[in-house]
Amino acid sequence: MNLTHFPVMLEESLSLLDVKDGKTYVDCTLGRAGHSSAILKRIPSGRLIAFDSDIEAINQSRPKLREIGDNFTLIHSNFAYLAGELASRGIGKVDGIFADLGVSSPQFDDPSRGFSYREDAPLDMRMDQSQSLTAAKLVETASLAELTKIFRDYGEEKDAYPLAKAICRARNKAPIQTTFQLVDIIKSVKSPKELAKKGHPAKQAFQALRIAVNREEEALEKLLEVGPSLLNPGGVLAIISFMSLDDRLIKNRFRELCVEEGSRHLPSLLESKRFVLLTRKPILPSPEELEQNRRSLPAKLRAIKKKEEAI
Repeated sequence: MNLTHFPVMLEESLSLLDVKDGKTYVDCTLGRAGHSSAILKRIPSGRLIAFDSDIEAINQSRPKLREIGDNFTLIHSNFAYLAGELASRGIGKVDGIFADLGVSSPQFDDPSRGFSYREDAPLDMRMDQSQSLTAAKLVETASLAELTKIFRDYGEEKDAYPLAKAICRARNKAPIQTTFQLVDIIKSVKSPKELAKKGHPAKQAFQALRIAVNREEEALEKLLEVGPSLLNPGGVLAIISFMSLDDRLIKNRFRELCVEEGSRHLPSLLESKRFVLLTRKPILPSPEELEQNRRSLPAKLRAIKKKEEAI
């Protein structure tokens, strides 16, 4: 099993965050500590707070970070609870917030986690394995309308309704408990033309279920709502997304908060904006990175900065 993890757009992220010693930074998505390790190395007298809902990520990353320093705190929680978790530790404002919204390679590559449509395994997909809702439970209990909405909104699945209907029919005969059972149902609603296309036919549906099981969109919306208010003047919020759905949310929220450097907006509007958009267009992985890690292909990095004079 390949558990190699490549931190996506590492140098680009660090450059945007403008990491400086003595400052406090939050990594909302610890994963295998790729980005966190790089941040921690640059702040020997600063502080790093990192979140992850996957306890395996916490346990595997702690020794790696301890080799660098002890000025970090790992929080086993979804970053949707960012503000509350920071407040409970006496932290009001921070100097940088980072999030990599991709599922880490070790999660995909461990068949037992049920994220992959290429391996037969229990239909799980939980990032936080202490939560009760699994993908199997979701496909067993969600209504036809709910399943249709999940596949349509989170997976942009063209066959959302036929797939939801096929799942409802299948579960009336026997529980859908494994990834390959679900893959077979997905394939059954696809036309020969669709099945012949490049790429796996289950990709979008699996993505949709993963998002629903882990409430990923709710977490992102919460981060975009409260994250900017947690920044000190000069602080940066940087997010890497992998889906058009997420990128649209980030782009729209950032533009709502910001005025671009060099903008021709009226001075009164300029004065009302407390943030600067650091990425007019998203930063994409370099050809060199794509050669090393093809999974970084859909990644897009966007960032905003709170103005120095902002209150």
